[in-house]
Amino acid sequence: MTEIVRSEIEIAAPQATVFAFLTDSDKLERWLGTEVNAEAHPGGVYLVSVGGKYPARGEFTEVIPVHRLAYTFGWEGRENMPPGTSLIEIDLVEKGAGTLVRLTHSGLPDEQERASHEKGWNHYLGRLAIAAAGGDPGPDTQADG
Repeated sequence: MTEIVRSEIEIAAPQATVFAFLTDSDKLERWLGTEVNAEAHPGGVYLVSVGGKYPARGEFTEVIPVHRLAYTFGWEGRENMPPGTSLIEIDLVEKGAGTLVRLTHSGLPDEQERASHEKGWNHYLGRLAIAAAGGDPGPDTQADG
């Protein structure tokens, strides 16, 4: 049985701004990782070195500008969760002057990976909220351990 992570966060920025921080390689680098290559169209590649240390790869499966995106996901060199084995779906909902981000990460192989990814998503969505609202999330300490 596969596991699922669900998370929501309100961001003090319009949908278009948040969407850009989820799909533009330069903006992704500000809050998520390094060596990012995001080609935000169905069939486009999603490559990121999370925290500059953990290479992940996937493919965009759905891109509806400012409203929704989905992409496959997995870790290079990780046998229990290789690239393409899980699915990340992100919905952006207008909420006042800001945006509600609803994330679902499905297809995680076990409870350990679910717990690890839940911790990671909570950390990185917080960094996204800071960056998309115009702030500087600072150095990524999560990737250090």
